[in-house]
Parts: sequence; structure tokens; C-alpha cells
Amino acid sequence: MAKFVLAGRADCPYYAKAELLADYLQKNLPNFRIHKITQHPHVWEEWLEDLCEKNKWSHRNSPIIWRELLDRGGEGLLLGGYNEFLEYAQLYYGVTSSMTTELMKIIAQENLEAHIEKELQEEVRKDLVNPLQVWITSASVPACYSLIPILVSGEVFGMCTEMSINLFDNEQAEEDLHLLMTETRNLVAPLLRSVSVCTRVEEAFRQAHVIIILDDSADREVYTLEGCIRSRLPLCRLFGQLIEKNAHDSVRVIVGGKAFVNLKTVLLMRYAPNVAHNIIAVALGVEGQAKAMLARKLKTAPSSIKNVIVWGNISGNNYIDLRKARVYRCESAIWGPPNYSRPVLSLIFDREWVNGQFVATLKKLTETGKQFGSILAAHSIATTLKYWYQGSPPGEIVSLGVLSEGQFGIPEGIVFSMPVKFENGTWVVLTDLKDIEISNQMMTRMTSDLIQEKLVALGDLISFQPYQSETDLDERDEKTTLPTTYTNQENQRVSDGSEGKTMEEQ
Repeated sequence: MAKFVLAGRADCPYYAKAELLADYLQKNLPNFRIHKITQHPHVWEEWLEDLCEKNKWSHRNSPIIWRELLDRGGEGLLLGGYNEFLEYAQLYYGVTSSMTTELMKIIAQENLEAHIEKELQEEVRKDLVNPLQVWITSASVPACYSLIPILVSGEVFGMCTEMSINLFDNEQAEEDLHLLMTETRNLVAPLLRSVSVCTRVEEAFRQAHVIIILDDSADREVYTLEGCIRSRLPLCRLFGQLIEKNAHDSVRVIVGGKAFVNLKTVLLMRYAPNVAHNIIAVALGVEGQAKAMLARKLKTAPSSIKNVIVWGNISGNNYIDLRKARVYRCESAIWGPPNYSRPVLSLIFDREWVNGQFVATLKKLTETGKQFGSILAAHSIATTLKYWYQGSPPGEIVSLGVLSEGQFGIPEGIVFSMPVKFENGTWVVLTDLKDIEISNQMMTRMTSDLIQEKLVALGDLISFQPYQSETDLDERDEKTTLPTTYTNQENQRVSDGSEGKTMEEQ
């Protein structure tokens, strides 16, 4: 029996022509067998080089054809390329090919599309066989206990995705981790393949597909703000290096918590540059706090409030933008279908509350971390991951901390919370939103702290100086009330729509 192997670049016209000839021979000759191999154009040259080196052949083009001598233990005998195969078919079988060049190109394109589809199917098959590797850092903290049941429910990654959860923390937390591992196994969740504990640093993040960075549970003795900022660097540097070394090439890293979220994210990006595009910071916790306060004021459910935007430092100097916020299913004089909504600011007539109590309360929550417990932290992370894998609700704005590329006038190189949407496994910054301009003063106010945090952490700046403009001092001294209220130092501010307008327009 004559058994031939035909291998080629998936988009190669000569492979297509040789394939058609080989199919004809196999169909009409009982002792002729052909095995076909296609490779993606990106990997063809490397694959061919390895094949020739293994068999001590010399061949550089597509396709390559060899004969497997079954009576000699499967040893291969190189025939050559397309021309050699055509000559062989003419000499031994009296068969040739009359395929036109145009048809060769059409079939080559079809072969490439079929190869890509086959690769995608193979990836899906592997995902079904190999579970999603989910790593959780600082896994002994309470937020992890609230997070795990959501992850294994199927709501986040899909009802067909099995996973293995890896609990990572320091050696002091090992006993707690084993208790959590046992409790997680006792859930008997259908999508949970396995649970493991890791306290050895060098083994962290092996083949990780998802890494969830929670607030560090270690106690630190720091006496200054600068010391607190610098204390984040060693762990982020270690994690970044481990991610680069051990994690899967397509790993997704999500940073949650209530302390220096933007800073930790940008430091991870610095030390894991190859996956920096897949590292994000969770802002939905702050967004949820704002929605809950608005819902209480409007006497409706927090889930009815949409499109609240968190700008800036998630765990520090930010402001809540209500210019795009809308409320659904709100009891009022005007009713409509379920998809009917009204602007939030058109229903809140108490602007003193918006610019006063609302701002002050959110500022206090950010500063103290109160009401940002394990449940809210876990839910915010899980919801962001769900959007990342399955897409965010159509038409809905989501706040997310991402690396700035200069959008909205934000300086490049800092992690900044801004409006995005999730689709097709990634996110898109909503730069086409109208009427959300940010004044230079507000931009400087928000970015100053983020830039200083990064510089202090890296040792390029000795002391941290909270931003305070001359206008702030004048406003404080004169006790002037503005249409858009700024807090005196720092943490939050709410836009009521007058941002970026002149005094005449206001």
C-alpha cells in the first residue's frame, strides 16, 4: 500500500492543487492513501523547519510531500514539493492536474478558513477537557469566602465552563486556606473540578487563565502615607514577575479591593508588560454605592439606576458623574414600558443634597472603606468578570479602571476609571459619549494624586502632596456655592451637567 503525507500552509494555492490531485488518486486507486496536514501561515515555517530537522530533510516551500514506508516501521521518504508529486502521479498513475490558477486561489482561501474554524473547535474542545484555572490571591480574606460561591455557580464564566480554583496566600494563612478548601469542596458544585491551596511563591499562577487580586491580608507597620504607598511595590513586583513567568499567555488579571486599587493595577502592568492589556481594576463597588444612595433618594431599587460613571482614582480622588445616569421603573407622573427611562438629575430637585450630602457621604465611604465589605467586593469582582467573559448589557455604561492612552485628555501611563462597554471578550472605552467633557482643573485634581502615587511607589518622588488649586483656596475662603460642587481636598465630586460650560451657558 502507498501511503503519502501531504502537508502545507493552509493558504497555499499549490497545496490546494496537490490536495485535489491526491483526493482523486485516493478515490480511484484502492491501494493509495493520503494523510493531509495543514498549518496556519504564522507557524508554517517553524513547523516545517522542525519537521525537516527531525527527519534530516532539506525542503523550504509549501507543500511538502513524503511517503511513509509502512513495511519499514513507518519510516518516511521525502518525495518533495508540488512539482515532484505531479511528476510522480504522471509517471506511476498517468494522472495530472488541470486546475486553473484562479481556482487554486479560491480553494486556498477556503482551506485557510476551514483551518481557522478547526483551530477554534479544538480550543473549545480543550476548554471542555481542561478546566479554567482561577487563582485568587490573599485567599484567606473574607471577600474570598463571598466570591467563591458566585464563581462556581456558572453565572460568571458560563454554565458549560468547568474550573479549578487555586487559593494563594502566605504560609501563616495555610490553616485557614485548608478550611476554605474543604468548605468549597463541600459545595459539590457541578462546575468545580478541583480546589487547591498554594503557599509556595515560586508555584503561584501556574497556567492561570484568571487571576483575582484581593486586598493584601498582611499587617504592615507604616507611619506615613508615603510608607503605605511604597509598601505596595514589593508584592506587586513579585506578582507581576510570577504572572509573566507562570501564567497562561491569555491570562486575565482583575484587581479589586478598597485600598490603592489604581496603584496596584499600574504596578502589576509595569512588572507584567506582556499581559498589561489584560489587567483591569474594578470600579463597580463605588458605582454601586452611588446607585444605592440615589435609589434611596428616589425611593426605587438600586438596580433601576443605570449609567453612573466613576472617574479617576477608584479608592481615592474620584468623582461621580450623573450626566448620563438614568432611572428605570421609577414611580412618577410619567409611566412607560420596561425600557423607558428618565434622567436621574431631572427627578432629583434637591441639588443641595446632590452637591452636599451625596458627595460627602461617598467621600467618607471611600476614605474609611466602611460599607465596602466582603459581599460588595466579591459581587463587584464577579460582575466585572461576567461582563468581561459574556459582555455587558447592551447600551449600558460600565465604569472600569484601565490604562490611559490619552482618552478624554487623561495623561497616558496611569490607571484611570472611565466609561467602557464589554464585548467580544474585551472592553472598549466609550470615547464617543457626548457632553462628558472634564475641565482642566478637575482633570488635574484627579490625575495629580495618581501620578504622585506611582512616582512615590517607584521611588522617584520623596513626599506626596495632595493637590489643591488656588481656586480651591479662594472658594473655601469666600464660601462660594458653585452649580457643580467640588469637595475641599480630594475624594469626590458629582457632576450635575454644568461641567465644561461657561458662566453664560450656566
